[in-house]
Amino acid sequence: MGSYEYYKQIFKDVPKPFAFVDLDLLDANIKAIAQEAGGKKIRVASKSIRCPDVIRRILAADPAYQGIMCYTVEEAAFLARQGFDDLLLGYPQWHAEGLTDVISLIGEGKTITFMVDCIEHVEHIGRLATAKQVIVPVCIDIDMSTDFPGLHFGVWRSPLTRWEQVRSVAERIVGASWLRLDGIMGYEAQIAGVGDNVPGQAVKNALIRRMKKTSIRKAAQWREEVARGLEAMGAKLRFVNAGGTGSMDSSRAETTVTEITTGSGFYSPGLFDNYKSFHYKPAAGYAVEVVRRPQPNIVTCMGGGYTASGPTGIDKRPKPYLPEGLELFPLEGAGEVQTPLRVRGGVQLELGDPVFFRHAKAGELCERFLTLYAVSQGNIVSTYPTYRGMGACFL
Repeated sequence: MGSYEYYKQIFKDVPKPFAFVDLDLLDANIKAIAQEAGGKKIRVASKSIRCPDVIRRILAADPAYQGIMCYTVEEAAFLARQGFDDLLLGYPQWHAEGLTDVISLIGEGKTITFMVDCIEHVEHIGRLATAKQVIVPVCIDIDMSTDFPGLHFGVWRSPLTRWEQVRSVAERIVGASWLRLDGIMGYEAQIAGVGDNVPGQAVKNALIRRMKKTSIRKAAQWREEVARGLEAMGAKLRFVNAGGTGSMDSSRAETTVTEITTGSGFYSPGLFDNYKSFHYKPAAGYAVEVVRRPQPNIVTCMGGGYTASGPTGIDKRPKPYLPEGLELFPLEGAGEVQTPLRVRGGVQLELGDPVFFRHAKAGELCERFLTLYAVSQGNIVSTYPTYRGMGACFL
């Protein structure tokens, strides 16, 4: 793990702000995640990467990495034209023009699978597939949330919460001439995306772990029921997709699951410090420049207010990373044009010095920068364009 002086020396001639990826730490995470999968295939979540060069590096690193989960039809078309294949749309899409573009790519030989969770999705895609005379693979998204008294533990994704609902959608797919049931997906967000080792929240952490334990058991039962039901219908699934970085240890234990989707763990952003079962290395971040010293124990940086999506809270703020001993001010936080920091522990910062931050969530960092400086062994070895740097913005 790089020190402040290590990164400061590497980037001494680079104008700030900038974003970077440490390839040595990234490679360590890639290796650790492949081992954590326990023999399952790993589908890379592009939403958490948003940089084709990094995606290529991951896919080339180990045979366990096979395929990409992307998030819009425009992104799927973009990645297909960049040479990627085996693309799974993680979310249902509706816009006919975008769907038709991807269907044309399927007709040219690309493996791209659409996500559906209702009969309307199936009929809409079926009409477009019929018009193009192309057999289109689809995946059924099933709900993995768990309801406790007074609490919906999970996210609002698929409406398919009972086998009868899944069966009616599956029957419509199987009965369509130009559709093929390719797989099923169930994302247990309440397990994969909720930290259970947050500092200063011992009681809440214990409660979350208990709810996660119950959710893990119920998700496995539900996924098994759906897979067996589809098998009895004669469906030949190419994959059963599960999980995320935060649920690999439970997803790999399910015999029904053939692949696990993983994304955030490669960069290991700030929110991933709050999990008990795993720890990866902070492989990506950004730097801003010290431009003011309002008081001896305060420095102010230019810019830096890159707040993550999700419910508003302090956990979505970027984290001061290096040098150690810096704190955001609770009443000002990280700002659009300036970010003041309290300096502790004898840290000495001069005007023009960099301060390194970690974004709270993984891929959203790349929406702020055109390139990632790729560093290894103390040197900048390349610059990787992000989606935005390639002129692409999908959401």
